[in-house]
Amino acid sequence: MHLVTTKLPGPSAKSAQNALGNHLIQKNAYLCTAMPSYLQIENISKSYGPKVLFQHIDFNINEGDKVALIAPNGTGKTSLLRILAGKDASDSGGKVLFLKDIRIAFLEQEYAFDPQKSIFRQIMDNSRRWTEHLDPDHLWQYELRVTQLLTQFGLTDLDKPMKDLSGGEVKRVALTEMLASEADFYIMDEPTNHLDIDAIEFLENHLKHSRCTLFMVTHDRYFLDRVCNTVMEMDRGSIYVYRGDYMNFLQKRQERIDNYNAETEKVRNVFRRELEWMHASPCARTGKAKYRKQAFWELKERAEDSYVSKQVDLSETQAKGTYLGNKVINCKDVSFWWENKCYLSHFSYNFQRYERIGIVGRNAAGKTTFLNLITGGWRPELGGTMEGVVELGESLKIGYYHQSGMQFKPGQTVLETVNDTHLLGRFLFTHDMLNNPVERLSGGERRRLYLLTILMQQPNFLILDEPTNDLDIVTLDILEEYLQEFKGSMVIVSHDRHFLDRLADHLFVFCGDGVVKDFVGNYTEYRTFIKDNEAQKKADEKPAAQSVTKEKTPVKRKLSWKEQQELKSLEERLPELEAEKAGLEAQLSSGTLAAEELQAASTRYGVLQEELDAAEMRWLELSEI
Repeated sequence: MHLVTTKLPGPSAKSAQNALGNHLIQKNAYLCTAMPSYLQIENISKSYGPKVLFQHIDFNINEGDKVALIAPNGTGKTSLLRILAGKDASDSGGKVLFLKDIRIAFLEQEYAFDPQKSIFRQIMDNSRRWTEHLDPDHLWQYELRVTQLLTQFGLTDLDKPMKDLSGGEVKRVALTEMLASEADFYIMDEPTNHLDIDAIEFLENHLKHSRCTLFMVTHDRYFLDRVCNTVMEMDRGSIYVYRGDYMNFLQKRQERIDNYNAETEKVRNVFRRELEWMHASPCARTGKAKYRKQAFWELKERAEDSYVSKQVDLSETQAKGTYLGNKVINCKDVSFWWENKCYLSHFSYNFQRYERIGIVGRNAAGKTTFLNLITGGWRPELGGTMEGVVELGESLKIGYYHQSGMQFKPGQTVLETVNDTHLLGRFLFTHDMLNNPVERLSGGERRRLYLLTILMQQPNFLILDEPTNDLDIVTLDILEEYLQEFKGSMVIVSHDRHFLDRLADHLFVFCGDGVVKDFVGNYTEYRTFIKDNEAQKKADEKPAAQSVTKEKTPVKRKLSWKEQQELKSLEERLPELEAEKAGLEAQLSSGTLAAEELQAASTRYGVLQEELDAAEMRWLELSEI
């Protein structure tokens, strides 16, 4: 994940010194006019060797659009985003035209960071290329915004080294850097990957109420519906735009496909008549225009182009699994510590046949550790301390889909990983992909191949640790259908609320400090339960707080003569301080000061700001008496 905040060609660095402060004024001014086009794409293409990802595509994004890009894995979604962000180039030239002076922030899937830096220093150093032009007041505002966002994302130790963060925590650092920039246009590649659900819901709410323009790739259907107002589909080298939510996209997409196939039938009728003409004797075709022969071949190509949407076929991986006895996994008083931190405390549970458990909780709460404990994957030499007993049933056959992904040797090909061309074809690995090294596959293609290696083992106990990461939405829909028919037990760790709602019968909620609570119901029911409880607590606390306030309301007194004179002096002094501050800001942003003058003005500005703050605070105190 790498984030770049870009200032497109516009004013010089001198006039941009207070860009952050002027930014809000500019955004408000835009609201009073027609929505401008923020991005125009013309004739861009991308290929890797013989594989064409997309070719000669065009589209437009207006201010205020929040667009979700949908396409199958391996068709170039990430490549397209990198071209828009200036990190890659189109093969066919073409144009990527942003509105002049808008600021762009790009969130890649992998965030580059210095392991030794603290969280706060990592963000500030990464932002230096544009914060270096800010005056002290605006820089302070930016630092405050960074701190607030980190806190809202649950990162309160700003001095913690980046090397000690989990994948989800690193993602929250990257998102903080992006959101703190308050850019006009966000380009985001899978922003919810590795985030826990609390962080997703915060990001969702933030973007939903933001005036930013947004173009993102996401597989999270709830996130898509609640944030985006437009779905853009990249299909067969063309772009299709659908205003509305995901369900509207599915409906309109099917209508488009049906209309295309209906048109194909009409073309085929014409083609049959032309075919008879072409098969006629040469004398019957004497005098006929040559263009009709050329048109025949074009008509033939169109008549053979019936639209068939390629989808992963899971039917031959046998959803029934193998026989599973009454004893599955029995846990008795299991606890686990790592360096004085408790990840599991006195957990007891007997897993049942055919039950489906969803696991939710914050990042680093111990969910993956729990999976390793219940499957016998933990050993003393791995570190940490375990107590209690975990018993595995004799008929148990575990299929474990790890969050870290598939392990493979350098140079290992698709066919060497799964030596079954028929199954590979059903998982959309075409013949020309079989000899491709696994490392050259897209993230979603690697995940799809990994999923195939797990399912073809026909397990009777599936453990899926973040299975939705990098999979496209169509594949997710098919996977959900398959898992609903799976004849075995399942444990699912996922931040995908739609996925959990469809598949989990009950939840293990990791509350922190090793505490795990069992909630009967799906994720939406759990969140409704939590929100209702919180609302009830606030309702119960409100009358008590009002009563205490009423009892403790002090009797207002009159100002003394000395306080009256002080208040009068402050009311005269404050405008003078404000005027001096405005003058200093004008000098600092003018770009005309010599080095010594700039240093003196900056020093006075800092002292003046402290005087102004103190005067305003004292004025408020006296005004409230």
